[in-house]
Amino acid sequence: MSRIGRMPVPVPDGVKCELSGLRLKVEGPKGVLERTLSDKVHVDVGEKEIVVTRPDESRESRSHHGLTRALINNMVVGVSQGFELVLQIQGVGYRASLQGKTLHLAVGYSHPVTIEPPEGVTFTVEGTQTVKISGYDKEKVGQVTADIRALRKPEPYKAKGIRYDNEIIHRKVGKAGGK
Repeated sequence: MSRIGRMPVPVPDGVKCELSGLRLKVEGPKGVLERTLSDKVHVDVGEKEIVVTRPDESRESRSHHGLTRALINNMVVGVSQGFELVLQIQGVGYRASLQGKTLHLAVGYSHPVTIEPPEGVTFTVEGTQTVKISGYDKEKVGQVTADIRALRKPEPYKAKGIRYDNEIIHRKVGKAGGK
């Protein structure tokens, strides 16, 4: 049995969950999320917890068991607490600024890069080198963060670029040079 799938999802106070058919709707103080769940598992919504079970031991049921529980948990945590990812910008002349809700990045191109946040995602800039991306949908926050990082991935020689806060860059030695 799946170790992740068999754990119940706790529902904190202030979060309301509704299941209609295969459609799960989770409302909380941060926002509202909806998702269509797999028909390979059974979801029981209670007052204080959500339990995911599988009807049989087929390959599809086993593979969807832990996944469905994790997706539901991310929805509940997102609408109650939210998610936040941090990016660090390193390099000479590389900087970030916020004008209204729009993020402006100077990362070595001939023009500044502007990024509009999608609905439910907010940017916060601390100093000129740290960007915090926060929101209630874990998938959106992760995708926006990955898209920003893809603008200038960190390179291994000088470690210039945009990296995750907890990312480790393995440095390489440059050319040996003449003697």
